[in-house]
Amino acid sequence: MAAYLIGQIKVNDSERWGQYVEGVALSLKPFAASIVMRGEKHSMLAGENPKDRVVVVEFDTMETLESWFHSDAYQALIPLRDSAADVTITTYTA
Repeated sequence: MAAYLIGQIKVNDSERWGQYVEGVALSLKPFAASIVMRGEKHSMLAGENPKDRVVVVEFDTMETLESWFHSDAYQALIPLRDSAADVTITTYTA
């Protein structure tokens, strides 16, 4: 069953965020994950969300997603992520 990571993001430091995004792309390769989409908020139709960007990443399985998230390569990026943006990460299965 496919697994999806949804990241909702409010960037505070664009330069650091760019470095993080590059690192994530490299960290995803061994896990055969694909970025389904990245986007910036256009409008809110219902509710509230202070985040202004979103990313959707697809993995073959939840086990693979969790292996990537806990990998040394991704864990090393977390301090950079946290210094660059406010991020909410949620996982879903489909």
